[in-house]
Amino acid sequence: MLVNSYLKFKNCRIAFIIKLFYNYIDLHCRHRLGTYGTHETRYIMILSCNNISKTFVDNQILKGASFHIEDHEKAAIVGINGAGKTTLLKIIVGDTPADEGLVTFAKDTSFGYLAQHQSVNSSNTIYDELLTVKQEVLDLERKLRETEKAMPNAHGRELEQLMEKYSSLTSRFEDINGYAYKSEINGILKGLGFSENEFDKKIDTLSGGQKTRIALGKLLLQKPDLIMLDEPTNHLDLNSIMWLETYLLNYKGAVVIVSHDRYFLDKIATKIIEIDNGVVTSFNGNYSDYAIQKEHLRAEQMNAYLNQQREIKHHEEVIDKLRQFNREKSIKRAESREKMLDKIERIDKPTEVKADMKLKLTPHKTSGNDVMQIEGLSKGFDNITLFENVSFEIKRGEHVAIIGDNGTGKTTLLKIINELIPPDNGVIHLGANVEIGYYDQEHHVLHMDKTLFDEISDEYPYLTNTEIRNTLAAFLFTGEDVFKKISTLSGGERGRVSLAKLMLSEANFLILDEPTNHLDITSKEILETALNAYEGTVLYVSHDRYFINKTATRILELTHNRFVNYIGNYDYYLEKKDILTPMSEMSSTSSNAPSAQKLSWQQQKEQQAAQRKKENDLKKCEARIAELEEKSKAIDEQMCQPDIATDVAKLQELAKDKEETDTELEQLYEKWEELSL
Repeated sequence: MLVNSYLKFKNCRIAFIIKLFYNYIDLHCRHRLGTYGTHETRYIMILSCNNISKTFVDNQILKGASFHIEDHEKAAIVGINGAGKTTLLKIIVGDTPADEGLVTFAKDTSFGYLAQHQSVNSSNTIYDELLTVKQEVLDLERKLRETEKAMPNAHGRELEQLMEKYSSLTSRFEDINGYAYKSEINGILKGLGFSENEFDKKIDTLSGGQKTRIALGKLLLQKPDLIMLDEPTNHLDLNSIMWLETYLLNYKGAVVIVSHDRYFLDKIATKIIEIDNGVVTSFNGNYSDYAIQKEHLRAEQMNAYLNQQREIKHHEEVIDKLRQFNREKSIKRAESREKMLDKIERIDKPTEVKADMKLKLTPHKTSGNDVMQIEGLSKGFDNITLFENVSFEIKRGEHVAIIGDNGTGKTTLLKIINELIPPDNGVIHLGANVEIGYYDQEHHVLHMDKTLFDEISDEYPYLTNTEIRNTLAAFLFTGEDVFKKISTLSGGERGRVSLAKLMLSEANFLILDEPTNHLDITSKEILETALNAYEGTVLYVSHDRYFINKTATRILELTHNRFVNYIGNYDYYLEKKDILTPMSEMSSTSSNAPSAQKLSWQQQKEQQAAQRKKENDLKKCEARIAELEEKSKAIDEQMCQPDIATDVAKLQELAKDKEETDTELEQLYEKWEELSL
């Protein structure tokens, strides 16, 4: 009896799995064809915002904002700092009430929201905190085990009921991917930059940035229909950002992101929702598509504005002239024209945000060609080695970006160069006439108890009051703003003050630690333009890939306690990463080959130049092979033509040409094999 019951139970399980498989196939096919078997993909609107308005004191942040999100979309909200991006998200999730308008979610839509700063207060470990999201899985797993234990002692109707219960529990367990929950948690934690030996760390011992990553991990595990993220990349390193890109690209639900990371937005976004002077406009495509559309739209709006201004000016001149005639008819005509003029709906002048902030970096004097040389530098904390026996050089005019995972020692290196902390080993030589200007991401170079005005005047006492005010105005600090204390400023505002001090320093070697943190997209573009026009040398740490791509001429990747050198921008780094990083690892472990980090700047540059030459030679070789193959084919066709087949002299000429072509082809095939290897 018991054996038969177990057989029946196994058959039930098999039947259930087969049914589940066919349901999956059916759903998969429907998805490929479109919803419910149609040949069109139907998308459902899951969020609608209609006529949303919000005012703080006398500042209207949002003016009748309307847009919608569909169930497949990856949308980004963009705008300058203070435009109202975070306010809009808080209105959508219900944290902040709107003055007017309506936010509507589709029926049964679930959503998750990640604010910029998360307060995750818990005595749990990192792993256990994420495990709290999987409580339903844990409960089901416990009930399954209890049911399994009860089965051997059950008979008849009781056993059948247990099998039905087990089948139902198993069905739900599989529906919520219960068998994979441990690997899912591990994958998300590692993707967000936590190593396995950190899983047992207590939440209350973590930094604010780490807690925000924990909150992000919990949100991703919940898998709501709509994810809303406010600056999700702020506390992630490059590898974690790339992991998040891939995760969100493959996410089945909708995503709304507020971010200043343009590279991230180019990868993720299918729609851009722009907030400009309180007005919300939607653009299809990623950030680069939006930038092009926006520029065209701004040009059209500016032309319309200027045309209307000319028309208004013309009407005003005619009215003035009619009034000067001082006759009854002319005055009536003037009054009539005034009424017409009053009825004209005035076009607002398009915002020219880039024109407001000016940044020009000018070295006071030119440094020598050798700006800095580092030899055998090592540093570690608490028995953890950050980097070891590092050697590299920086030449005048280079823009060098240092990249790498969080905690690898990038900021530490900059602090050692600026003599804020000592190295364990090694020396740093600065070249002739080198003057350093340092931008600190934690803004330790600022004095929190001083006003903006005093911060500048105390550092540069030779400046007049007007010059100080003009400098601060260039960074959007005007009027009474200049008397605010540094301690009351936001992170972005402190960044602008630090940049103002940097501009006045007239240094010829800029060392910047995360200079784009807290800057909006417009401010980043202004800084990029200034650095690209800068005639001095730049060394900076950044995880802003778009910024690196625009400004770097060379990249140093800090990985496995050493630096790997790339002569190019971020796109070049991505192209060569799979080649140069393994080569560096091999050379560092080989007893015969010199370590990659010990190679001089010139040697590394020569190696990469040789590699680029080989790649160019390969392309030229392939192009010549294609050309000669076409020529050989054309000769064969000519020799088959009746009028040429009877012309002995022409045939001999073609045969000779064919032989020369084929000989060159054979040589090129051999060369191609050698180059491709």
